[in-house]
Amino acid sequence: MQSPPRHLAMQGASNFRDLGGYAAHGGRSVRWRVLFRSDHLANLTESDLGQFQALQIGRSFDFRGMQESAAQAYEWPGTQRHHLAIEPTLVQYLHSQLEQGQSITPQDALDGMQVTYRGFVRQNSDRFAQLFAHLLAQDAPLVFHCTAGKDRTGLAAALILSALGVSQADILQDYLLTNALYRHDAGQGAPFSAQVMDVVWRVREDFLHAALQAIDADYGSMAQYLQQGLGLAEPDLERLRQMYLA
Repeated sequence: MQSPPRHLAMQGASNFRDLGGYAAHGGRSVRWRVLFRSDHLANLTESDLGQFQALQIGRSFDFRGMQESAAQAYEWPGTQRHHLAIEPTLVQYLHSQLEQGQSITPQDALDGMQVTYRGFVRQNSDRFAQLFAHLLAQDAPLVFHCTAGKDRTGLAAALILSALGVSQADILQDYLLTNALYRHDAGQGAPFSAQVMDVVWRVREDFLHAALQAIDADYGSMAQYLQQGLGLAEPDLERLRQMYLA
């Protein structure tokens, strides 16, 4: 049987895709059409909404910060939005550097991205723990997203797939798909150079590795982080696998 398409083409969201199909724990695979990740959902068209509703997505989890979420708000019929705010510290950092009269180089952006990913682990684990609590509550189809669907969303996807026993190679492959799919608004990015924005709008293996290295440094392993950092005991992990693996 042919697998469903991973990427779902929408006019108002370019990075909307399914986490299904990856080989996982115990020879099983991640269920299709249950776990979705995306860039923000504020620009969905009527056609997009028809597709969205056909997927029976009843829950969305929004990792955008307070200003991001307010600037591009959405409420869609039949979908309950949960706000799990993680503030966009990289953009704030780059703007603060400019305000201090410092020029911003691509290396500054690279360094800032890695600091941001380590911060997800060290300052925002409670948000990812909240997402897992919702995952455990029911297995109705859901989508989680941030603005571009690449950093906060990318780490959330990596954590979910890790908990389900997906290989690191497949997790990285899923993470890097953003570079082939995400389309950002042409007007976004000022006053930074195109070279700086090329770093900001893309994902790189070393960004995700910065978060994974913080996990290893602080907890010893991903397994320990899932247990101690996110509060997932072994029965919770087994329940997740029963709910989301086929």
